[in-house]
Amino acid sequence: MGSATEATKDISENLLGDKKVTVVFVLGGPGSGKGTQCANIVEHYGFTHLSAGDLLRAEIKSGSENGTMIQNMIKEGKIVPSEVTIKLLQTAILENGNDKFLIDGFPRNEENRAAFERVTGIVPEFVLFFDCSEEEMERRLLGRNQGRVDDNIETIKKRFKVFVESSLPVVEHYESLGKVKRIDAAKPIPEVFEDIKVIFSSLASKGTA
Repeated sequence: MGSATEATKDISENLLGDKKVTVVFVLGGPGSGKGTQCANIVEHYGFTHLSAGDLLRAEIKSGSENGTMIQNMIKEGKIVPSEVTIKLLQTAILENGNDKFLIDGFPRNEENRAAFERVTGIVPEFVLFFDCSEEEMERRLLGRNQGRVDDNIETIKKRFKVFVESSLPVVEHYESLGKVKRIDAAKPIPEVFEDIKVIFSSLASKGTA
């Protein structure tokens, strides 16, 4: 087994070998407004936005063997293995001419995080964390999706619980390394973006962005 893992590691190192990339993980609970702000960051700072969920959906839609496997796993209620999502992210990074990426909604848990760093050798520049209370997210989701079945109170509470149990440990890990930029996501959208500008402008002045 060891040699297969080593081989994978070599391949990823060779693939990304001469490609130096800046990666920012974007994390926040459902309704925290991260999608809106990702679009702003792309527009103003030239990052490429990669959503793990979108990549999985696109792979399923492509009808590839890999896509069929992902679809079957989701149908059976199984969690798609980290390696599958990471491979899609890695391919997207390599095929894109850009060298600055926002990875949205990933890593979802500690296992994702460890696997991503192990497989790609990429350590994020920082984690942009949209900090928002459950009450505020609930209010937004219910207001935004009137009539949408999957956004009733029970479902929202479940989604929030999963986020707290799975994703917060990832935030805590990076916090211990001083790599978390916390955003008060309960503020109005323009104010949230003003806070984001401060972070990304200082990144740009460092010559990374």
